[in-house]
Amino acid sequence: MSSVNDIRSAFLGFYQKNGHEVVASSSLVPKNDPTLMFTNAGMVQFKDYFTGRSTAPWPRATTSQKCVRAGGKHNDLDNVGYTARHHTFFEMLGNFSFGDYFKERAIELAWTLITREFGLPKEKLLVTVYHEDDEAFSLWKRIAGLPDEKIIRIATSDNFWQMGDTGPCGPCSEIFYDHGESIPGGPPGSADEDGDRFIEIWNLVFMQFEQIAPGNRVPLPKPSIDTGMGLERMATVLQGVHNNYDIDLFRALIRASVEATGVPAEGPHLASHRIIADHLRASSFLIADGVLPSNEGRGYVLRRIMRRAMRHAHLLGAVDPLLWRLVPALVREMGRAYPELIRAEALISETLRLEEIRFRRTLARGLGLLDEATTGLVAGATLDGETAFRLYDTYGFPLDLTQEALRARNIGVDTAGFATAMERQKAEARASWAGSGDTAAETIWLTLRDRLGATEFLGYSAEASEGKLIALVRDGAEIAEAKAGESVQVVVNQTPFYGESGGQVGDAGRIETEGGAVIRVDDTQKRGDGLFVHQGVVESGVVRTGDSARLSVDHARRGSIRSNHSATHLLHAALRNVLGEHVAQKGSLVAPERLRFDFSHPKPIEAEELAAIEEIANEVVLQDAPVTTRLMDREEAIGSGAMALFGEKYGDEVRVVSMGEREGKTYSVELCGGTHVGRTGEIGLVTILGEGAVAAGVRRVEALTGKAAREHLELQDRRLKQVASALKVRPEEAADRVAALVEERRRLERELADAKRKLALGGGGQAAGDGVRAVGDLSYLGRVVEGIAPKELKGLVDEAKKSVGSGVVAFVGVAEDGKAAIVVGVSDDLTARFSAVDLVRIGAEHLGGKGGGGRPDMAQAGGPDGAKAGEALGAIEARLAG
Repeated sequence: MSSVNDIRSAFLGFYQKNGHEVVASSSLVPKNDPTLMFTNAGMVQFKDYFTGRSTAPWPRATTSQKCVRAGGKHNDLDNVGYTARHHTFFEMLGNFSFGDYFKERAIELAWTLITREFGLPKEKLLVTVYHEDDEAFSLWKRIAGLPDEKIIRIATSDNFWQMGDTGPCGPCSEIFYDHGESIPGGPPGSADEDGDRFIEIWNLVFMQFEQIAPGNRVPLPKPSIDTGMGLERMATVLQGVHNNYDIDLFRALIRASVEATGVPAEGPHLASHRIIADHLRASSFLIADGVLPSNEGRGYVLRRIMRRAMRHAHLLGAVDPLLWRLVPALVREMGRAYPELIRAEALISETLRLEEIRFRRTLARGLGLLDEATTGLVAGATLDGETAFRLYDTYGFPLDLTQEALRARNIGVDTAGFATAMERQKAEARASWAGSGDTAAETIWLTLRDRLGATEFLGYSAEASEGKLIALVRDGAEIAEAKAGESVQVVVNQTPFYGESGGQVGDAGRIETEGGAVIRVDDTQKRGDGLFVHQGVVESGVVRTGDSARLSVDHARRGSIRSNHSATHLLHAALRNVLGEHVAQKGSLVAPERLRFDFSHPKPIEAEELAAIEEIANEVVLQDAPVTTRLMDREEAIGSGAMALFGEKYGDEVRVVSMGEREGKTYSVELCGGTHVGRTGEIGLVTILGEGAVAAGVRRVEALTGKAAREHLELQDRRLKQVASALKVRPEEAADRVAALVEERRRLERELADAKRKLALGGGGQAAGDGVRAVGDLSYLGRVVEGIAPKELKGLVDEAKKSVGSGVVAFVGVAEDGKAAIVVGVSDDLTARFSAVDLVRIGAEHLGGKGGGGRPDMAQAGGPDGAKAGEALGAIEARLAG
């Protein structure tokens, strides 16, 4: 018996031997097709090669592609667990030729693989071809030796593949396996083809034409091959079973479910175990590819899958959360082929555990309320939509869960009434925003949000993706198109661009439509509770609503923002380590050029403390530790010690970002919705520029990381070397030399000031009292001095008063710019007759100044006209002569 892992390896190995490049599975979140919710076929990652938008780096490829069909038009969710071959997650084996080989080689390789390598008996196989494809009919007859009755012509679209209304297309050839007469059903094309006897195991698509318009096809210059073999279906054939859930992979997962619950996989419990096994795969792979449960888009589909499995765990009587305990069994079975499961195992387990805890609360509360609401309803009755909506809106009980819970009692739900109640609530929410200014402008985004749904954010794991332009806005109103040179706000169904929030600025980049138009995105904002609005200018072409486009984030700018954001977390933890746990974030700015972090602290940070903070942060950078993200219940996350970011709004589920280790504990754990580096080493370096006060009790540090930090330090180093060169010392001696020069300058300044003061008092060699004039019965000394700082004039006047004795002293200091300062001193015995304040005001008037102030014995003033210093002194003398 061949295991699933053996079959996968054998398939890829066979095509590798035959010149095909083995290409890893792409993500379940399509990056190149905005019309798809999930990757649902092997060719999705190669779509651009088939359409000609890109050139394949190899002529041939082979893959084992992860696929999910649980949302949108490809939705198998309700059938899973109750049929033999429906899954939410499945693996599609495929081989692809990009203009290299075509029908003959594709059929030859396929037939060789299944009959020689896999050993399937020829008599158990039959094929279908498109009814007009005589070439394929002949090739199967010649290569496989099949008789005419086993090459069935099919005239329907089942055997003609199209990518869309236009684009590459071509006939198909499907390979079927006959499970034998004991299984009911007929061959393809017959009246009972829907039976289970003849099962399709492989589809070969011959991409032969390009559909230009309906009814207009032209041959492709390089026909290509796209095939898809369901791994689970092939495993049933090779393992001799008829039901996909009986293959080794599912037996292992179901066995783990049985062991965890103690309930055998028999009778009415069989479907529950199968659902748990299938949904465990889908949930785990989606989480590993960056999808987390939410109430919108892909996250909502994931939540439905998870909760459907959790509902069946409840039906099996599981008392505690079950699914997360089964993750190790899945990793054992599939981790070798898909290492992302191993890398994300902790995140998968924690997400499943927390979601099931939350779901069990919802389930217990909701089922009790539902029992009350349906008292008296009998089989065949319908629960009114208002009640179903109240259960959803007030208690968080989803509509589909209400429907499933009532299905066992054969009670329906008025879904139209539910939709009416939902719309009424949205209308009331829009009305509550009515107003003016920014509030009024917000109503356009709320209206769009209600109509279009939230934007799917892909930026945690991608910097480029496909998207569909679902709205264009200018000046608060929707527009149909925007032309080159016009500013526009663009809403896309999914985007890798981060919308500004939590201190992190919005992304910039480019949007290029399939029609060739280019939008330069300058900023991205979050609006209307879930819309990401790309603000920019149309650089070329015409942009229209409905266009498909390629969105590309500015890689270098995003990288700098990521580094700065992660460094903010490191600094936050370092501040708490050095300054104390009273430190709490009060705001932040995470921009590409630098980061800014505001925090509570009552006093300036000492230089030694700042150096210690920087050193600790860089220790964690050098650890090159992984930066991990987990989805957790908000209260549990905060209770476990995760720091909440200032100004950020949190729902019941939060992203918890952890990085580094110090003293045996995780260094930084914070609630954060921003983008971060993968490892702390990517930050490169953290350099603090400085700190200062922002408000009472709030300080701010600013810092640089990576290239900007290195350039800053290189500049500082060059400046230091220039200073050292000028001082004629080595760089390491520059600080001491500068300190010595500063001290020497201070000494010389003191000596110079003393000399000036002596010169001013001595009048150029005369005694301090020389120049005293007798004015009436008192002495007066008036002198003009230069080169004396205004603040030193008072000291000069004090010293001159001692020399004069009983009298009045007036000094006018004239500065280099021509301005003057005047100080008047009156001896204590004369203050009853003359006030220094009155005298200084008289002098100031002649200097062009007004006012003056001081005490009766000492006052000062100033004026702009130092040339009239003599007149000022003369006016004071005249007042004394009186």
